Amino acid sequence: MQNLPLFAKPMIQTTYQADAQIVLYPGDTHEFIKTIPDESVTLIITSPPYNLGKDYEKRTNVESYLDQQTKMIEALTRILKSDGSMCWQVGNFVDDGEVFPLDIYYYPIFKKLGFRLRNRIVWHFGHGLHTTKRFSGRYETMLWFTKSDSYTFNLDPVRVPSKYPGKLHYKGAKKGQPSGNPKGKNPSDVWEIICQEWEDGYWDIPNVKSNHPEKTAHPCQFPVELVERCVLSLTNEQDRVFDPYAGVGSSLIAALKHNRVALGSEKEPAYVALAQERIEKWHQGILKTREIGTPIFKPTGREKVSQIPDEWLDES
Repeated sequence: MQNLPLFAKPMIQTTYQADAQIVLYPGDTHEFIKTIPDESVTLIITSPPYNLGKDYEKRTNVESYLDQQTKMIEALTRILKSDGSMCWQVGNFVDDGEVFPLDIYYYPIFKKLGFRLRNRIVWHFGHGLHTTKRFSGRYETMLWFTKSDSYTFNLDPVRVPSKYPGKLHYKGAKKGQPSGNPKGKNPSDVWEIICQEWEDGYWDIPNVKSNHPEKTAHPCQFPVELVERCVLSLTNEQDRVFDPYAGVGSSLIAALKHNRVALGSEKEPAYVALAQERIEKWHQGILKTREIGTPIFKPTGREKVSQIPDEWLDES
């Protein structure tokens, strides 16, 4: 399989081909999955519909929703390699003010199919909808399952800077020697960005809101850097990465950035067009993305929006 040269105009295939570097199927994902060979994909990563009634989904009851998703996961199990991983990123379904944590509902589905849960990853972000009758939600979860006990996991490419790199062993044969890893530490299962330039150090991977450089018309868009950590740690170069709900192509871009084969399917024509446009821009070197580890803007306190409104001061 030949690597696609960076900045060359990509050949985005619309049907599965064994030697294709990019496949974006414009239609029903079940039909596309049928064309993918058994155990040929190393990583399946997606954010499925949350049953929220968005433009791209039809809201139904929780039981019907989970039944549909069970059929999807069963189909995906066939194409996943024995040493492969499936990352299922979800939020909450809220009905009449009651929260249904989708990751808890998904867990028994995967377990029944023989998957092993390796991490329940908490993705924390700083912005979202405000609520008045419960605390405002500021996290989602990603369930990382493996198909077997032998799986691909590369920690070094995703290590983050140690907070205390000079820490030493205090006893034993290595007493007095550095206790950490020179390449950094394990990012942990709470996904935030560590930036040592600031005293407080920890800043999150932002969700894609209006001021995010990757923002498109999609209402629930994946940030590329969230997918990159999974791609780097759970696959090797030229492995296949598949997103069955590809949306505007964030997972595909994350795979291409790191020399993986990118597979995706999306039924909404408008999102397919946006995904194709973004992939082409990336190969031209003009697509705006947040790089892993980019600091989030830290307010100085001088910004207008950081000031207490005069009306509030009058009230006090």
